[in-house]
Amino acid sequence: MTPNGHKTPEPIRPTGFKPLGTAHTARPARAHLRHKVLIGGGGVLMLCALLFLLTARAVQIDAIAQARASVSVKGLAVPLGSRYLLLPGTYEVTATAPGYLALSTTVEVSKASSQRVELVLQPLPGKLTVRSSPAGAKLFIGGDFVGETPVLEASLPAGVHELELRDPRHLPLRQSVEVTGRAVLQELELSLLPAWASVSIASKPDGAEILVDGEPAGASPQQLELLQGERQLMLRLAGYADWLETLDIAAGVSRDLGVIELQPAPGQLQLNTEPTGANVTLNGDFLGQTPLLIDMAPNTQHTLGILKPGYQPYTEALQLAASSMRQKTVTLTPRLGSVRVRVNNPAAEVLVNGKPVGKGSRVLSLPAVEQRIEIRLAGYASIVRRITPRPGLEQLVEAELKTNAEARLARIKPQVSTGVGQTLLLFNPSATGSGQFTMGASRRDPGRRSNEVLRPVALQRMFYLQEKEVTNAQFRRFQADHKSGQVQGKSLNRETQPVVNISWQQAASFCNWLSRLDGLPPFYTEDRGIITGFDPASIGYRLPSEAEWAWVARVKGDALLRFAWGDSFPPRETTGNYADSDSAFINGRVLNDYKDGHVVSAPVGAYPPNHNGVYDLDGNVSEWVHDIYSIPVSNNATITDPLGERSGDNYVVRGASWSHARLPNLRLSYRDYGQAGRDDVGFRIARYAE
Repeated sequence: MTPNGHKTPEPIRPTGFKPLGTAHTARPARAHLRHKVLIGGGGVLMLCALLFLLTARAVQIDAIAQARASVSVKGLAVPLGSRYLLLPGTYEVTATAPGYLALSTTVEVSKASSQRVELVLQPLPGKLTVRSSPAGAKLFIGGDFVGETPVLEASLPAGVHELELRDPRHLPLRQSVEVTGRAVLQELELSLLPAWASVSIASKPDGAEILVDGEPAGASPQQLELLQGERQLMLRLAGYADWLETLDIAAGVSRDLGVIELQPAPGQLQLNTEPTGANVTLNGDFLGQTPLLIDMAPNTQHTLGILKPGYQPYTEALQLAASSMRQKTVTLTPRLGSVRVRVNNPAAEVLVNGKPVGKGSRVLSLPAVEQRIEIRLAGYASIVRRITPRPGLEQLVEAELKTNAEARLARIKPQVSTGVGQTLLLFNPSATGSGQFTMGASRRDPGRRSNEVLRPVALQRMFYLQEKEVTNAQFRRFQADHKSGQVQGKSLNRETQPVVNISWQQAASFCNWLSRLDGLPPFYTEDRGIITGFDPASIGYRLPSEAEWAWVARVKGDALLRFAWGDSFPPRETTGNYADSDSAFINGRVLNDYKDGHVVSAPVGAYPPNHNGVYDLDGNVSEWVHDIYSIPVSNNATITDPLGERSGDNYVVRGASWSHARLPNLRLSYRDYGQAGRDDVGFRIARYAE
């Protein structure tokens, strides 16, 4: 204890020290080695990582898709979100997303500090199911036929597609649809509108057979479903006259025709005359020329009249029972005149209207109507004279035969070409025996117009007619800046299409220009560029006369064609360019189920020629002809080589065009008129052979 009462501290004593033995020194040495190795390895890794960080480049890789995409990089790559640390070099990169095609590509990493790569993924096709009401409609996608509805899960690439549904009894339906793609299934329900209308019809008496466009459709009374467009409806019952009506059917617009009272069938008279070709009237109305089948109201007295120039008139009262048939032949009494034929060679054969009557000089007693007298002998040029005998007055025909070598006959070629490459064919109607024919149409011809008056004409002069219509290219040789234009985006102006939108004056001026080009005397007279008249003796180019046009289009042997393709309507085969079903968006009336391959005018000569080798007389474009327009007077006088009046306000247009589809217009006797240009009127050229 210290004096202060504190405890005395103990002294510090050293502890003993004992060195470690050798057995305890070896283990710490091995642990130290491992520690050095770990430190060294970590340093190397840190050095490599530092080197990678110093040399790697940041690359932004974006996968473009509407779904979540994943990207994988083959090789050493450190992802940092949408960025990757990559050493310079080439890498294989793959991008995938639900609903898209996997995209594998190579990416070249440069030494630039920051780089970006866009990977645009392509979506998988979509699936489209289309159902329609009614089912069974034909489905077209992009113009290609896919199948009949319902069409299930059609595979389509993503994007907008044009769909069209077609069904014979329904209106076509066109619609755009956007396909999502990415294997997404889309469904479409479409309803088609009917292309027909309900038509109710009854008859008195009932039970009449109903025909629609010539096809049986049941018996009256009946409710019909008729397709839209022009339809010909007929009621037929034994003992009654056929009832005929043309209906313009509008889709969805019902019609009730009520009760049609059928009339008793007429009696029929098959009338023949000796000679034929006599004009026939019934109760004062002109009916046509013999031979002729005449319908007569039954149980009624009728007055039959027969007239033929050069013969005594014939009249008779007739009455026929309903549905009866009678044949009658009337031998006409000629009004004779004397014709003396004087021939310089007694061996020459004399023919009257093609029939031999003897040899050498002689006196002939012939009907007082124009006669064709021909004197012929082998090795000599035939001589033809036309003469009208006169009762009580002898007339003389002198014929001096010459050998063929002596005869001064123009060597007329069967065809000629113009300076702009047009081909004209030679026609000699009188040589065929059919040069005398009847223009116009009978009033009993369905579709006949009041300007189609029957009138006898004769063509004696040989003439050339262009086999095809004048084209835009040919007309531009005359008027270089002419444009035929277009209709609803459809061109009328191509080189091989017929020229249109030209007036009659322009067409006639082209003829004069072409005559001067080919060294021929102009046919038309002009005053300061205006056509004022014509010279009928000229052999220069001109427009064909209406009679020439009608003869080439209609006369086929002894027959007069009603339509270019035959007698029935509508045409069953593609024979010409008319308003077909493909041109409905331009033309109001079309020939249903008829396709000619052209919406507007076709290249000239695109369809078969007619029986005379001439193209497009009945279609493509209507045509200017030479004649001043007028309504002929019905009489029995035969006009030879008519050219019409010399002045007037309008000119005749003949033939149908690409814009026509109705029965009246497609008949070969159809006449139109005008003076200004139209988009469906062109022309062809003609000229006399001598």
